[in-house]
Parts: sequence; C-alpha cells; structure tokens
Amino acid sequence: MKRLILVSTVLLCLAATPALADTTPASEVPAKGMVTMLDLGAHKCVPCKMMAPILDELQKEYEGKAAIVFIDVWKNKDVAKKYGIRAIPTQIFYDKSGNEVKRHVGFMDKKSIEAELKSLGVQ
Repeated sequence: MKRLILVSTVLLCLAATPALADTTPASEVPAKGMVTMLDLGAHKCVPCKMMAPILDELQKEYEGKAAIVFIDVWKNKDVAKKYGIRAIPTQIFYDKSGNEVKRHVGFMDKKSIEAELKSLGVQ
C-alpha cells in the first residue's frame, strides 16, 4: 500500500511539472557562437519531465552565456531522425564553434550538465 501511494505521489508530481517550451527550431541548433546543450526528449516521457525544471533553471541561469534548448521529438519526428536519436532523453553538447563534443542518453542531473558546460568554457 505504501508503495502504491509513493508511486501515485511521484506520478502526480510529474504530471504537475511545468513543461519546458520547445520553441527553438532545430535549424537554429547549435546556437551560433555559443555553447549549446540540446535536450531531445518528450513532454510525456517521465525522465524528460524530471529534467524539465532543471532545464528551466539552467535556461535562466545561463542566459547569454549558453543556449539550453529542448525539442520534443514525439511532436517533431523529423528531428529525431536528423540527430539519430534512439532513446530519450538524449543531451547533445556543442562547443562555441558548433561542433558536437558530447552525447549523453538518459536523465542528466543539474550538476552533471553544469560540469559539462564548464568544461566547454561557460562560467
């Protein structure tokens, strides 16, 4: 019974999580002259929902320093093909020159994302 309540509570919290806007067209990724983290996921994917508040925070904290972009691949199936996505969420990091430098598949916590941004020169 306790397990059912816990699972129900987690699902309720995830359902209430604000969805990260995916307003950046794939053609604008990576951002010119800026370190970019592209998160490819879906608004209805559980690990993606868990990452949404983290990405919202990062967008605010790194505004003007790094581009943090989310694209829903369930709504934009052509994007999944373009980036060769096999599982979500997938994060792709680009340096300032627009070169892909790292891919990560699965949930990625804030500290790990910040460490990757720092390794690319973002303060």
